Amino acid sequence: MTLRDAKVGDTVTVKKLTGEGAVRRRIMDMGLTKGTPVTVRKVAPLGDPVEITVRGYELSIRKADAEMVEIM
Repeated sequence: MTLRDAKVGDTVTVKKLTGEGAVRRRIMDMGLTKGTPVTVRKVAPLGDPVEITVRGYELSIRKADAEMVEIM
């Protein structure tokens, strides 16, 4: 299951990051690392982007990037 599949209000934990190179590094720089709890706050009307809370701050992430974050 990926972060893209999580529903509004869900609190999940990052299990693994897929992707490679600069994209993976950018996701990690945003604070999405293994074992980090993430809460899905909102989803835009057309589904992109997704607003999440991670490490105490709100972050908007594209669906394509959310697909690279595996959750448990």
